Amino acid sequence: MPIYEYRCNGCRRTVSVFQRSMAAQAAARCPHCGGTDLTRLLSRFAVVRSQDDVLDSLDADIFADVDEDDPKSVAAWAKRMRGRLGDDLGPEFDETIERMEAGELPDGDAGDGGTAEE
Repeated sequence: MPIYEYRCNGCRRTVSVFQRSMAAQAAARCPHCGGTDLTRLLSRFAVVRSQDDVLDSLDADIFADVDEDDPKSVAAWAKRMRGRLGDDLGPEFDETIERMEAGELPDGDAGDGGTAEE
């Protein structure tokens, strides 16, 4: 039971049309303007990849400009990695990134959780 997407040539909106079988060709109609002049579109789709595939696809140069002694540099790298991995790492991650962008080292790295300037 496929769902096809069309663009209405009358109102230029994207329309999804459910069809009961692949063989049945239902007359698609725009629910917004009632037009029947529709152009079929290629639907977007997702490809499921394992975490190993995602990590293997990362370029080695993603680490090239990281200065592990500079919290701001590490924060920028962590934000890039979050974007590439697409995971929501929670509010603690976001809070840590904000602290690192302000120049503060994460707890445990400086012994006392102080700033990089200390």
